[in-house]
Amino acid sequence: MGFLRRFLGGDREDDSVEAGNPAQADADERAHELDLARGEQERLDELQQRQLRYAKYAWQPPAQGGERRADDADEPPER
Repeated sequence: MGFLRRFLGGDREDDSVEAGNPAQADADERAHELDLARGEQERLDELQQRQLRYAKYAWQPPAQGGERRADDADEPPER
């Protein structure tokens, strides 16, 4: 966002992250991610949270048939 502000003519003092302080940038990013996670947790009810938590364990039916289709062996009609 800071790049866009500078590019579009915004003030440099408005940038919350200093270019020379990567530790502060990491801390700010972690705090922002925690705020997003808290907001997501408040937005979703208990059932939706559980579904998201266990989605990676959901059963998927096995793929059937592969790439071949029923009409692959058929020759195109002659004209």
